[in-house]
Amino acid sequence: MLWQQTSLLAQQSLKKYAIEKTGCYYSNYCAADLHLEYSEDSSKVYSGECTTDETTYGVICVQLLRPMKDLKLAEDMMIAYLDYLKSTMNIEKSVGYVKGYRLHKDENTRGVVDYWIDKDADKWKIKAWTNGRFIGLLYAYKSGELSENKVNQFLDSFVFPQN
Repeated sequence: MLWQQTSLLAQQSLKKYAIEKTGCYYSNYCAADLHLEYSEDSSKVYSGECTTDETTYGVICVQLLRPMKDLKLAEDMMIAYLDYLKSTMNIEKSVGYVKGYRLHKDENTRGVVDYWIDKDADKWKIKAWTNGRFIGLLYAYKSGELSENKVNQFLDSFVFPQN
């Protein structure tokens, strides 16, 4: 019985993953198989997801071809990207973006959070981050209620490159 409890706790812990050679990292409860694609402007887009405990965890990391020094413009572009993703992910309802987040209290970052419901009635929570050079989006969804504490640990785990 003790082994089962220990094994269950090990499955619940976050593990740090590198996003290819971008210098970006995130932590997840399962290993997502990342794929590289290119956006319309030729920015690199890494994405992947995995499922554990009936919750799907996903990551999207955009390495912007043209970095932006103006963080307000970068935040606006990030929100436009999220609006585009809503249509590709069949999102039918959203609470609306809440702005004002800073990744790990870094004033050189901007973040937004939102709650979505898709056409299958899955409940999503997303958090997106930008530093003007990258956009990092972490999301979790499932058919029932999300575990806020567990999901928040995942959503807050994104790390930009140090340079």
